[in-house]
Amino acid sequence: MRRPLLLFLWLATDYLLFLGVYAFAYFQRVGWILSSDLPFRNFMTAVALSGVPWLAGLVITRTFSLTRRQRTPRNAAYIGCAAILGVALVTTVYFFLFQRVFSRELLLTAFVLSAFATWAWHMVFGLLMRMTLRSGLPSFPTLIVGVTRESRHLIDLLQKRQSVLKPVAILDASGIKEREIAGVPVKGKLDKLEEILREFRITHIIQCSDLEQSINLLSACRARGITYMLLPSVMGIVERDERVESLEGKAVTVVSPESGWWNWFFR
Repeated sequence: MRRPLLLFLWLATDYLLFLGVYAFAYFQRVGWILSSDLPFRNFMTAVALSGVPWLAGLVITRTFSLTRRQRTPRNAAYIGCAAILGVALVTTVYFFLFQRVFSRELLLTAFVLSAFATWAWHMVFGLLMRMTLRSGLPSFPTLIVGVTRESRHLIDLLQKRQSVLKPVAILDASGIKEREIAGVPVKGKLDKLEEILREFRITHIIQCSDLEQSINLLSACRARGITYMLLPSVMGIVERDERVESLEGKAVTVVSPESGWWNWFFR
């Protein structure tokens, strides 16, 4: 239940932040008075009505995704686009409601404040959400299947970045002598799969080796409503620039040659 409550709180605080930023921009440009040329009440009415589609724009870009890192340049670009959308919405709604336009400087101030304030708040809230979902009994206990160099790197990364997917157990088809890796206990071979799934209440399985076990793992995931993930290295893809895209509605894994920076926007 923690994830839905945190998501609701995130959306609510984003909406309040949107209102607060535009109110601050209003007084910053108009002065700390209530202007008769641009009534504060009318202005905030337009802002309040625009806040919902602005939030929808963030949702569409998967800004609130469970595993999204908030401090990446790509995420900053998404939030910047949402800030532009917010300015456009406020201007359009205000014009249709009151048949007037207002200061371009106010809009520019609101855009800059909205973009930077939202990104900063998302980085803070994203960190708080990760800490909350990992504390105590983790919300998304994750099973790692297979011990390889790639899986060791993945476990270190999940632990270092406080991912909401918290590794709680490791299984390996051939068995290893180590008792734990980066603080995550090694529980034995795959014959203990069902026992581990019940004991730790696993919500996610990440397969890191033993491709021949994919069908068994998928069957266990479908039977228990568990999310299944597969490292590309299991299929021999180790370039680290692979990504999943849609080809005519079908998901495909893509590894493309290096290309110009402009393709970053059109992937």
